Amino acid sequence: MIRSALLLALLSAVPLSHAAPDLSTVAERSQFQKTGRYDEVIALCSAFQKAYPKQVKCIEFGRTPEGRPMQALVVTRTGAMTAQAAAARAIPVVLVQGGIHAGEIDGKDAGFLALREVLENRAAPGALDKQVLLFVPVFNVDGHERFKQWNRPNQRGPVEMGWRTTGQNFNLNRDYAKADSIEMQAMLALVNAWDPLVYVDLHVTDGAKFEHDISIQVEPVHSADAEFRKAGLALRSGVLADIAKLGSLPQPFYMSFAEDDNPASGFADGVSDPRFSTGYFALRNRICMLVETHSWKDYPTRVRITRNSVVSVLDQVAQHGKAWQTVAREADARAARLGGTELPLTYKATDKVRMIDFRGYAYTRTPSDVSGALMTRYDETKPQIWTVPLRDEILPDVMATAPKAGYIVPAAHAAMVARKLGQHGISYRTLGAAQPTADVETFRAEKVTYAPASLESHQRVTLQGAWKTEPRALEKGALFVPVAQAKARLVIALFEPAGPDSLVQWGMFNTAFERKEYMEDYVAEDVAREMMAADPALAAAFKAKVDGDPAFAKNPHARLEFFARRHASYDERLNLYPVLRTALAP
Repeated sequence: MIRSALLLALLSAVPLSHAAPDLSTVAERSQFQKTGRYDEVIALCSAFQKAYPKQVKCIEFGRTPEGRPMQALVVTRTGAMTAQAAAARAIPVVLVQGGIHAGEIDGKDAGFLALREVLENRAAPGALDKQVLLFVPVFNVDGHERFKQWNRPNQRGPVEMGWRTTGQNFNLNRDYAKADSIEMQAMLALVNAWDPLVYVDLHVTDGAKFEHDISIQVEPVHSADAEFRKAGLALRSGVLADIAKLGSLPQPFYMSFAEDDNPASGFADGVSDPRFSTGYFALRNRICMLVETHSWKDYPTRVRITRNSVVSVLDQVAQHGKAWQTVAREADARAARLGGTELPLTYKATDKVRMIDFRGYAYTRTPSDVSGALMTRYDETKPQIWTVPLRDEILPDVMATAPKAGYIVPAAHAAMVARKLGQHGISYRTLGAAQPTADVETFRAEKVTYAPASLESHQRVTLQGAWKTEPRALEKGALFVPVAQAKARLVIALFEPAGPDSLVQWGMFNTAFERKEYMEDYVAEDVAREMMAADPALAAAFKAKVDGDPAFAKNPHARLEFFARRHASYDERLNLYPVLRTALAP
């Protein structure tokens, strides 16, 4: 009796720091009504490492603009706790990311739940013996801490949540290609270091009310390397089957109506542009999965099915990761041979329709006495099967032919472009000597159209024109970006003017299309007369233009511009896209 009392006294005297860490979340303790603040992520990252020192390492991979640490957990039983060790042993890496839109926070709580169960071998037993898991609980940390009720009024729970965009108002899931934000630059550095085979992007979708609870979209399935699509399709099929067995009603397409607010319009599948995660990683020959739980399901349900999806991915990679890794490396090798070939910059659904049964609710569409618009109202007590059209035949749309050797960026723009290439881990070299003349292709815009409003801090621009061969001088300090590299598809997406997420379309070369030097009218009058006197053919051409084009004849500016454009003072670089293409490496 005395010994028992003494033992109890000794145990009670053990400091709390020696007690087993609490790995539960605010969400679990509140029956998934609430979610924790970011200090919980910091505490849990440390607690998991303390509880599993040989399997978990807590790392900081960046700092947000507001000074918060961006944390990730490295989790594995392979012993490969560094990127170098994982690469040396060719161990597949899976990166699971929550909170890119911090109001859609299911991934944080589901990820910690899945992580604990996997470490305990209660879920995906043995999976950590065959892969490294990188878990980023919250990508948009500053947005997460803009924390209050009703940040997502079209979402059922949790009680409070973060904000969609960052402290600088960037939407991170529009930033993969242009990589403006500090957060994205940190994420891409993490990706470049670890080279994940699979990147899992956890979201909550907006939209109408229906019974389906989750969509799983994967690329490459419709896009990028044709052979590698088989691996993407296998992962998608495996996860869809796994979560369906657990009671979910998943769909493999984004469940947004083809016509806003009209269920009868059905759905159209597609491929996202490279500004989005699924569009971006396919260009790197890696698999990306977009998980979208349905916002009108309650928070406990959404966390559960997100947890099921994460566990399924780990299970699938444990079974097939090595084989998919081999296919990814083969896709890398094929990408390095894309020079001179035609390939898609965008994709779209064709008009081919198939009818599907979709589990919705009874609804009415009547004019609103508030907005005056035709509005859809759902009765969630009356499940209903909708037979609706689905357009899911996806084909290439905008095409481009890759240069045989690569792209050349003049020295004046080299610093900015070099930073972007470095952020994506794209190889390039700097020319150490000038080349007086080189046969290259140039793109001079025949029409420049600016977007009427700013988007993600840029004024976007589209160009009409074509590549044409002409000799140009190459300066010392110019960049040569070869197509012969694993990220060739990404290189082409960034440099081809028709690419929707090319650097030029994001407005990063807008000064090239701004006229800065002018000939005043009274000077142009005298210059025009001198030019016509010296060149009768030019005078004849001007007269013919005046006689044959009434609008031109009535436009004094256009008449003087006719001569200004032909004068030696005219800026020959105006509307010249400051990137060249070359068939021969300089």
